[in-house]
Amino acid sequence: MLILASTSRYRRELLQRLRLPFECASPGIDETPLRAESPPQLVRRLAQAKADAVAERFPDAWVIGSDQAAELDGQVLGKPGGREAAIAQLTQMSGRTVRFHTAVCLRRGAHELATVDLTQVHFRTLAADEIERYVDAEQPFDCAGSFKCEGLGISLFEAIENRDPTALIGLPLIALSGLLREAGYALP
Repeated sequence: MLILASTSRYRRELLQRLRLPFECASPGIDETPLRAESPPQLVRRLAQAKADAVAERFPDAWVIGSDQAAELDGQVLGKPGGREAAIAQLTQMSGRTVRFHTAVCLRRGAHELATVDLTQVHFRTLAADEIERYVDAEQPFDCAGSFKCEGLGISLFEAIENRDPTALIGLPLIALSGLLREAGYALP
């Protein structure tokens, strides 16, 4: 049995691409960053905590935990939650490079496999009216960084640097596929 420790529709849709049967379960963990924790440390810890929380309830299943953080100037940018915060985030990121750290952890009992992916997003210099049009059109309030790269958000960038395009959406499928193969899954 394979379980995605997430309620994220984005992660669920990504995992469906691998055509493996799976279930979803809410990990219900505290996602508060620890003092002096770097963004890569934060996402690795949270991905592991999500997998651990669900693995306790399903000890015979392989459980996938994942987490993502956007980093600008060493600070974590969370999900905006609303229009004004999204506009403020995009204004802050305009003309700059933002680092996205996406961790994935695969756990079954005491066996754990984990990795962290890095994506660098280079934003164009954005005018205020472009930002407002984008936010009103796509309402990316539940997305770290206030954009959906799989949608209209792609128009905000000059470039994306990464090894796994799915990582920016929230679940690095290239890395996860490797972990699943290591765990004995046949992919493709």
